[in-house]
Amino acid sequence: MGLIKFVCAVFTRALFVLVSLAGVLRVTWVKKDPRYWSLAVLCVPLVVEMIITLKRRMGQDYKWFSPPIFLFLISIIPSIWFLELHYQENRTLDPQCKKLDSWESVHRLISVNATGANQTYQNYLKQHIDGVLSAVCSNDWILALHQILLILLILGKWLLPLGGGVTRDELSQLLLIFVGTAADILEFTSETLSDVKENSPQLVYIILAVWTWSMLQFPLHLSVVNTKSEREDDAPETSLLVKHSTDIWNVMEALFIQDGPFLVVRLTVMTYYNVFHQMLGFFAIKNFLVVVLNLYRLAVICQDFRPPGGGRRPSAAP
Repeated sequence: MGLIKFVCAVFTRALFVLVSLAGVLRVTWVKKDPRYWSLAVLCVPLVVEMIITLKRRMGQDYKWFSPPIFLFLISIIPSIWFLELHYQENRTLDPQCKKLDSWESVHRLISVNATGANQTYQNYLKQHIDGVLSAVCSNDWILALHQILLILLILGKWLLPLGGGVTRDELSQLLLIFVGTAADILEFTSETLSDVKENSPQLVYIILAVWTWSMLQFPLHLSVVNTKSEREDDAPETSLLVKHSTDIWNVMEALFIQDGPFLVVRLTVMTYYNVFHQMLGFFAIKNFLVVVLNLYRLAVICQDFRPPGGGRRPSAAP
């Protein structure tokens, strides 16, 4: 195994474990219960996967599925659920905190110092960590964890050794898709959760469930990775699902994993919970347009497909 591939494989998974443990630390601190450290057990499968992958696959990822990214999501998502639910239940009781809305506030956060003489290093470190954790608003901590998660998913996929059959061109396309997907998901969680009223705890569960479902796009690579049979347009025995599997997967992804569920949630917020504002309406229209355009794309693919032994049917005018 090349040294660079080995370092990238280990370094990426180490970052995954570090961020997961940071989420567990935050949950334990917020809940004031050391039993939540048991969430760290979810990092063990990621370590086991690293050992197996380095030994059997020389650090290479799989072609259509990424186990380290999937296991990273499993290790971090429960912590985010606990933090989001705790914040929504206790945001009226949230103590005075400092928003990270300027460089000065960031500098104050970094320079937080614990006071007290004749302290051991362990006590000083504990007080310093407590000071940092309590100095920033809970919502800012959760938002930062969402942002770090999405950025690390993109960088992690970039750093992980390529799976067998995946080209650098396909990887670049996948990373660009990840960037757009991450931006949409972050906007959905931050904007929609801010619209939740205090008497609507069930809506929080719905939003988090849809968010969790949408995160399953990241371990899957079916949106860009092709097979040789998909690229052979002249193969008469090729079926519709084989020839256009990538396009069909993109459509299904938008309809059932991202824009479709996002549209349903936003319409529910506007109609059932009577919440409406300009940005909510704009993003609902955006999701609706994406759903309609993907249905149109699917119709065009089906109409233009040339079945074995038949001629190509002309596509209908829009």
